Order: sequence, then C-alpha cells, then structure tokens
Amino acid sequence: MLKAAVALALAAVVSAAAADNPPERKSAADVLKEAPADAWRSIDQRNLVYITLKNGNRVVIELAEDFAPRHAEQIRLLAAGRFFDGLSVYRVQDNFVAQFGDADGDNPAKRRKLPRHAAAKLAPEFARPLAGLNFVPLEDKEPAALSDQIGYAGSFPVAVKDGEAWIPHCYGMVGAARNNEPDSSTASELYVVIGQPARNLDRQITVVGRVVAGIEHLAALPRGNPNNLGFYDKAAQRVPILSLRLGSELPKSQQTDYQTLRTDSPSFKDLEASRKRMDGEWYARETPDYQGVCDLRASVRVNPASLKTAAAAKAKAPAKAGKAKK
Repeated sequence: MLKAAVALALAAVVSAAAADNPPERKSAADVLKEAPADAWRSIDQRNLVYITLKNGNRVVIELAEDFAPRHAEQIRLLAAGRFFDGLSVYRVQDNFVAQFGDADGDNPAKRRKLPRHAAAKLAPEFARPLAGLNFVPLEDKEPAALSDQIGYAGSFPVAVKDGEAWIPHCYGMVGAARNNEPDSSTASELYVVIGQPARNLDRQITVVGRVVAGIEHLAALPRGNPNNLGFYDKAAQRVPILSLRLGSELPKSQQTDYQTLRTDSPSFKDLEASRKRMDGEWYARETPDYQGVCDLRASVRVNPASLKTAAAAKAKAPAKAGKAKK
C-alpha cells in the first residue's frame, strides 16, 4: 500500500515537472530538415505544367487530376497543341488573381482555335465525392457556413461539406475561368490566386491545380486597371507566354524533380503542429491555437538527389574555352 502511494506521488511530481517544462516545439524549418526521404513524393511529370514567360521566368503548376480530371486532360491537350504559346498574362488584379491564356477567348472572331480533340466546353468539376479520396483531416474546423471539415488530399488543401470535397481558393491555387454558364470553361483561360483566399469562389469555379514554383513571377507583375478588374488596358502591357509544356513532354535535362511533403506522413502532422501556434521570445502574447485550411501549405522542394546528380555532372563537364588573345 505504501509502495503504491509512493509511486503515485512520484508520478504526480513527474507530471507536474512535465507541465512546467513542456517539450520544445520544433520549428517548421526543423521539421522539413528532419523529414525522412519516404515523407516526400516526387510529382509525376505528367501532372507538371512548365510555363516560360518572355522575360525568361518560369512558373510550374501541378495539375489536380483527382479533383478535375477532365480539365487536367484538356490542359494536356492544349499544351500538346502548343495552344498557349504566344498568348499572355493579360490580367493582374491586386490582392486577387493573375490570369493568363487567350485574352480574346470571349470573342468568336478573334479567339484562338482549340487544338483537335479539345472539348468546346467542359462540364464543371467544382467538387467531387469525399468517398474514395485519401483525405487527411486537420485538427481544427472552420465556420459551418464554409465547411464541415478541412484537411488535405495529396498536395492539395481540401474542404468538405455534405459528403462533397473540393479545393478551396487558397493562395497559389489555379482555376479555370468561365462565363455565366457553369459548363462554359475550356481551360484556355486560367488564373492563379495571388492574394488573400477567395473562399466565396469555392465550388463556383473548377480549381485545376496549384503553383509549386515561380508564383513570385506572377505576384510581382504590374497591376492592371483597378477599375476594370485588373485587366491591362493595352496589349503592350501584357506579359507574353513563350511556351507552356507538360513535364512529360520535356527532355530529362529540362525537367525538375519537384517533391512535395506527403500529407499522410508523420512529418506533415509535425509541420501542422509547428505552424499551428507560434511562440518564442519575440511574441508579446500567446497566439491563437488554430490552423485554417489555407494557413498550411504542402511544402515543395527539389529532390536533393537530383541536385547532387546535376552538380556532379556540371563538375565533370569540360570548361568552356575562353576567347583567344590577340
């Protein structure tokens, strides 16, 4: 009996000490640095879209095939048909979107002809059934008017309501512009969210993907006319697109092995915890213990192994001969 009492007393002391000295929270940088190789997955080059702008900058998009398969296939057809080559970024609205593609898409006399086999209009893919989706819920919830549950699936943020799942309009998400009719999108005009989340557009427009690299090249573009939804007034203001290619079309030497942190991995849970509440000497007061669906993004990196391979190849390459001296 005495032994049991002593054991309980010791347990209480240990518990109190643990409460007074909680384990140190890992920073997001530490979580990502310590994440094992199997916590990362390489993104299929078939689902990567490489956009090269005239100024030489490159933007890379991952297609959301599990949420918008028809739109993803249409974009592949447009890429294979070189549809976007020579078109432009023609709208940049502050704190909202950067839009690119066929600026004359609404004008039958001027719009560019779609490639063979491309659909003249696409059925909306605003949401999909939650069933069959590898959904990883976050600990927190948001107001019921927005969703019943939030989380991630693959690389993408997900909101759920009444058995439907969709990708919210978070920063960096890519949508397919449409007219009034829900089935009026052809995926020939796309936009990237470059401002605060536009959740009022959720389940109103098909989200086709997310930017995995180069969003700064869109977010830093000059803004268009604020009185005309950010559209550029003059064609000369538009930023030309040199090319838009699928990763699977490119030679290996021009592909980048982008990896995303697996959202079903323990490392992702650690990342969620690290960003859920920020603390440290700098903070004047305790921050809210809350993580919204747009607050946490699936991290992306270039495969370290491919970087080492590229560095080794560069080191072995013969040095270029200098100009001959006169």
